[in-house]
Amino acid sequence: KLQTLHLEGTNIGPDGAKHLAEALRHSNCKLQTLHLEGTNIGPDGAKHLAEALCHSNCQLQTLNLGENNIGADGAKYLA
Repeated sequence: KLQTLHLEGTNIGPDGAKHLAEALRHSNCKLQTLHLEGTNIGPDGAKHLAEALCHSNCQLQTLNLGENNIGADGAKYLA
């Protein structure tokens, strides 16, 4: 099973973050490390990921979100 995923600089945007968040909630997802530096997810993408992190199926231990301009709102979602 996939445990580490590198998507740095891929410009997935908030829609891509939403799809990743949906995958993180899936019972078959074993992802533990996700690198999303410079993917332009913004605060909306941060919100989607924060919601997934709270889900009981999510096994993610490391999430890298540098250079995404999530702003104060995005940081609040993730806090």
